[in-house]
This record gives sequence, structure tokens and C-alpha cells, in this order.
Amino acid sequence: MADRSARRDLRPAGANAERMGEGAVKNLFRIYMEKPELAGVALLIALAVVFEMRSGGAFLSGDNLRGILGLLPEVGLVSIGVTILMIGGEFDLSVGSTFALTPMATSLLIIAGVPAFLAILLGLAIAAAIGFANGFITLTFGIPSFITTLGMLFIVRSLTVVISGGFPPLLPDDLNTSAFTQFVGPGGLFRASFIWFVAIALAASAMLSLSNLGNWIRATGGHLEAAGAMGVPARRVKLFCFMLCSTMAGFGGVIQVFRLHSPLPSIGDGLELQAVAAAVIGGTALTGGVGTVLGAIVGALLIRVIDNGLVMSQVDANWFKFAVGGLTIFAVVSNAWLRRTARRLRVEA
Repeated sequence: MADRSARRDLRPAGANAERMGEGAVKNLFRIYMEKPELAGVALLIALAVVFEMRSGGAFLSGDNLRGILGLLPEVGLVSIGVTILMIGGEFDLSVGSTFALTPMATSLLIIAGVPAFLAILLGLAIAAAIGFANGFITLTFGIPSFITTLGMLFIVRSLTVVISGGFPPLLPDDLNTSAFTQFVGPGGLFRASFIWFVAIALAASAMLSLSNLGNWIRATGGHLEAAGAMGVPARRVKLFCFMLCSTMAGFGGVIQVFRLHSPLPSIGDGLELQAVAAAVIGGTALTGGVGTVLGAIVGALLIRVIDNGLVMSQVDANWFKFAVGGLTIFAVVSNAWLRRTARRLRVEA
């Protein structure tokens, strides 16, 4: 009798423990659905630990972190722009070429005697015009943005080479680029471009999270028909996202050229694929409607960490593209599986 009573007492405890376990799993999936970039943050921390151990403590040194963070604004700005456009349901494969043309045009204007500030504004206007052309063609003729921007990739890259004459023009030696290149912060850990990057990232995050425009972008990307029924100006929203994406790519290119002090026609080659990879790794859905600015930054930082970490760990650098490609596929597959599982748990609840 005593044994039976004990078994009866254990059953409710076991059932409660099982329910608590299911509740914990559901909470984890709920957190993931609300913050998809957290998976990227966890992976970033894990990679930092691995590379720190393999490099004998050199990976997290001040000098190495200065190198990682010094290059982050350039690919980070492009990744943020691509992420916002992907949230809006579109793609831009021409950002790498825009990354090259904008600073090339800016440099030629400076060499021609145009004040640097005005030359930058005119260069960014060219970038915005490329974005407008991408959006206008895509939306007017109803063709996939993948095709439109693929064609624009070749057109803009060709223009960059043509206006440069095939050789990088020489910027004036007295050109003051300290607003982007000067080291600031504790121990000179950051370039001034990092401050620009943080300010733009905060503004973009606030736009997505706190404004009607951000809600429109998500609605346009995730539920286009419903967005139209609710009166969302989907065409204008998408056009804005195209222009913003190109402008941010152009600004990233200007920052890189000022850092290198040489507008190479070949810069940004392949950058569009890295930006898409950063967006996906950071939790942005390929179907639109889901993604964050923080996720784009985490994805871009992961790519920089992998690139730098392989070198610091004395691993063949040719494995870099393999690692980024594998991580991108893993992110897409895992994100799709996690979202399906989360939806199933929500239905069961």
C-alpha cells in the first residue's frame, strides 16, 4: 500500500516537470521569434572564445580589435541597407558596384576642385539615383529585383571603370579625412567612421522599431496584400528602401576610400554577397517582413571575425568563403526549421 501511494505521489510531480520542460522550450522559441539575432550573438561569442584560444590570446588584443572594428563600418553599413531592403521583400545585388562608383565619383569631383563635403553629397546623390532606378524598373515592369539589380551590378561596375580610366585617380595629399579616419575612444580603439556607423545604425533601428515607416516596411515585405488593404503605400515604401540601400552602400564606399586614400575601381567586388549573407546570418527572413538592424550588425561582425580569426589562428585564409557559405546555409536552414517549430508550438498552445 505504501509503495502504491508513493507512486501516485510521484506521477503529478513528473507530469509537472514535463509541463515545465515544455514551457521552457516554448519560451525559448518565443524569444527566438522575437529576437532572431540572438542566435548570431551566441555564435559570435563562441567563435571569439575559439579564436582567442587558438591564437594564444592575440585575437582579443587591443591592436587586433582595432583592426576588426576599423573595417566593420564599411561592410556594416552595406549590410544594414541590404537588411532593410530584404525586410521590405526585395534584394539588391548592385550594392558592391555602388560601393565603388560613389567614392570614385566623389574623388573625381574633389580632384576637380569641388569642396569635399559637397562632393560627398553629390556622390551620395548618385548612389540614391541608382537605388531609384533599381526600384523604378522593378516596380514599374513587375520583374524580380534580383534580375534588375543583377543587371545594374554590371552597368555600375562598368561605369566605375570607364570614368576612372582604368586606374585609380590620385586624391590630393592635403585632403583632410580625419572626420572618418582619425582614431578615437579609449586607447584609440575606434576610427571616427565607427561613430558614423553607430549613429546611422541607431537611426535605422529607431526607424524600424518606433516609426510608422518601419511598420510599413515590415508589412510590405511580409504581407503585401494585407498591407495594400490597410492603405500602406507599398510602392513608395519599396522605392524608399531601394534608395536607402544604395545610399548606405555608397557611404560605406566613401569611408573605405578615405581610409585607403585611393579610389580603386575594383573595391566592393563580391560585397553584395557578403551583405546578403550577413543579413541572413543575423536572422533576416528571405521572404521579407522579419529582421533587425542589430541582426545585420551581428552578421557583418561575424563575417569580420571569421575572416580575421582564421588569419590569427594561422588557418589557410582560403577557408574564409567556405566558412561564410556554410554558415549562411546553416542559418537559412535553422531559421526555417525554428520558425516552423515555433508556429507548430503556437498552434498546439
